[in-house]
Amino acid sequence: MSTTGPAPQQQATVRQYTGVEEARYEDEAGRGWVTFAGVILALLAAVNFIDGVAAVSKSTFFVGNAKFVLSDLKTWGWVLIVMAVIQLATAAGVWLRWKGVRWVGVAIAALNAIAQLMIMPAYPFWSLCLFALDVLVIYGLIAHGRRAQI
Repeated sequence: MSTTGPAPQQQATVRQYTGVEEARYEDEAGRGWVTFAGVILALLAAVNFIDGVAAVSKSTFFVGNAKFVLSDLKTWGWVLIVMAVIQLATAAGVWLRWKGVRWVGVAIAALNAIAQLMIMPAYPFWSLCLFALDVLVIYGLIAHGRRAQI
């Protein structure tokens, strides 16, 4: 009969790989893209608001003799102002990780991309730059938004 307790078991020095570390890394990368998409949405909201005010106020910022497929510059200015308000609210929802808001973000980025293509005659290169940012927002929210569970 022994007066000592059972011998302590030694822990293995090699752990079995479960893939948990890899999933955790992908989670962090996805959160970065979603945060990036939210920041770009807020930036697009600010730029669209400024562009909308410039278009509505008939400033000389835009090309004066541009011909549009639908409507005129003033109408597209109001569209951009409304779009800016929705984009800012959506950016806040993306940052707060509200469920389902990423699909609103995808929809508003797609609508803004179309609006930028429609207003292109007024300021072509600028519209293409904003179009490219919209595509990045869509990519960030679709490809990586599921990982962040928003």
